[in-house]
Amino acid sequence: MRWADVDLDKATLAVANTRTLMGNKTVVEKDTKSLAAERQLPLPDLVKEALTCFRATQVAEKQTAGERYEDSGYVLVDELGRALNGRQLRERVYKVMDEHGLRRVRLYDARASCFTYLANNGVPDHLLARWAGHTNVKTTKRWYVKPDVEDLRPAADTWGGLASVSTPAPA
Repeated sequence: MRWADVDLDKATLAVANTRTLMGNKTVVEKDTKSLAAERQLPLPDLVKEALTCFRATQVAEKQTAGERYEDSGYVLVDELGRALNGRQLRERVYKVMDEHGLRRVRLYDARASCFTYLANNGVPDHLLARWAGHTNVKTTKRWYVKPDVEDLRPAADTWGGLASVSTPAPA
């Protein structure tokens, strides 16, 4: 993600390309898989605030590093402005998870957890697919909406309501 793709004033993010780490060495940047994958997404307030703070941190790091700072234009960079690759990003995310006592999950699994959360909280399927960059709602539901046992709890509670249904006494 590049800063050019982020509009903090409008609180939006443009998804216009992908970056992949090939063979744990080479970063390949290319267009998205499909036209549907190119999309504008609204930033939740919490994300907008975090990006605003992160931008300020990068400005301070650039001033500290001076000429050593590589102004790559990417959002996720090290203290010298060099873009992070997938492995480096994973390592940093895992460190944050460990520091906060969170269960370590793969970033790809976190994506599925987010879509499951949105689905469980009433976001319509067509909006989930749009957010994911899929043209087919079935793709999103099949691969990214994965309810766990606690997600099923409200259904169990509904079944429990059957016990409170009064039945007429035998005549």
